[in-house]
Amino acid sequence: MSRIGKMPIAIPDGVTISVAENNKVTVKGPKGELTRDFPQELSIEQKDGEIVISRPDDQKRTKALHGLTRALLNNMVTGVKDGFEKKLEVAGVGYRAAKKGKTLTLTLGYSHPVELEDPEGVESTVEGQIITVKGIDKEKVGQYAAIIREKRAPEPYKGKGIKYVDEVIRRKVGKTGKK
Repeated sequence: MSRIGKMPIAIPDGVTISVAENNKVTVKGPKGELTRDFPQELSIEQKDGEIVISRPDDQKRTKALHGLTRALLNNMVTGVKDGFEKKLEVAGVGYRAAKKGKTLTLTLGYSHPVELEDPEGVESTVEGQIITVKGIDKEKVGQYAAIIREKRAPEPYKGKGIKYVDEVIRRKVGKTGKK
């Protein structure tokens, strides 16, 4: 039995969950509303203020989907209750980030500034050298943060670039001079 899949999901106060036909789940909370279609092989049931996901057999595919479905549903509940956020740090001489409206402008040593438009349901803010990406959908928040990071990933010699705040960059020693 899946260790993650068999754990029930507690429904916090202020969050309502409705399961429609074909396992279409809608989660509403104080921060917003999320809807997702889940595989029809699994059964999603709501009982005693908890959500329980069960699978009909032990085939490899259903075993894999069991834990995945539970994790995705738990992320939806957490997202509409508390939301998700990722923090990125811009490091390097002359590297800057600025926010104007829904446009994030990054100056990263290229011949032009890099401009990114905030996707639907995701919001970014800039405070000094820290970029914060917030939203209720964990997948969208992580994807937008990854897109920002890939514009200038940190390099191993000086550590210049955009990195996650909790990320540790493995540093390399530069070349030594002539002897």
